Amino acid sequence: MNEPRRRRLRDRSSGAATLINEGCKITGLIAGNGDFLVNGQVDGDCDVNGTVTLANNGLWQGTIKADAVVVAGQVEGDIVAVGRVEITASARIVGTVTGEAIAVAEGAVVEGIMTTTGQAEPVEFVEKRKRDD
Repeated sequence: MNEPRRRRLRDRSSGAATLINEGCKITGLIAGNGDFLVNGQVDGDCDVNGTVTLANNGLWQGTIKADAVVVAGQVEGDIVAVGRVEITASARIVGTVTGEAIAVAEGAVVEGIMTTTGQAEPVEFVEKRKRDD
């Protein structure tokens, strides 16, 4: 049987993600393979072979470099994705966003430059699902 097509990156994740929970603060470089879910605070950069998801309560100060990035929280720094960047309605970004494709929900705030590296133009979407709290 075919698996249903999943439009959003956070719906496509498989396996358990490495969790940085609310109340935790990480300082320094994060590197590795697999998905990361950040509910806490990161002060530093990352180079991840996988998806980095910054949840609503997450704060990232530094550069996020990953295969794919989902932002629902706040980023003060640059985002560089090999693939897709998904910016939800609750996201606040101050910095440059670069990815093969960029999806921006109505209500998101991006203070900086967005650059796509793929053929598609940046995409705007309306978040229709309830927020994960």
